[in-house]
Amino acid sequence: MATIDRDRVLKWLGWIPALYAAHIMLWYEQFKLTGAEGSVMLFNILADWLWISGYEKPFRLSVAIAELVAAGLLLVPRTRLLGALLTLGIMSGAIFFHTVSPLGIDPYGDGGALFKEACWSWLSAAVLLAIYRRELAALVAGLCARPMRLAI
Repeated sequence: MATIDRDRVLKWLGWIPALYAAHIMLWYEQFKLTGAEGSVMLFNILADWLWISGYEKPFRLSVAIAELVAAGLLLVPRTRLLGALLTLGIMSGAIFFHTVSPLGIDPYGDGGALFKEACWSWLSAAVLLAIYRRELAALVAGLCARPMRLAI
């Protein structure tokens, strides 16, 4: 009887959270990149709250580009770990801003769909980091092993 390689099975199952998170981020790109009214309103609220009024567009486009990069990294198995790390960071920011800023959990009056999708994407990234925990540990060990050089 053949033995099942648990890590290999987990990496195959990792396609599910990777595809989900990438899908969510790519779906919302159409609104961020085209300057849809709801997206502009949302980022205006955040820009005003962060005291960077008038910088809604660069803020919105920066988030959009970061999400595009994260989604692309998630879709390539070799770069999935980096995509999961970036997704976790982006979604942590989204969850933070929804919970502590005037934006609120339900800015569109739709039951908080955007917030829920951010939470599920965050969870998907966390699951991927658990699946790729050995690679993550090797990455951290490699980064910690390098001497810090100060730029003068």
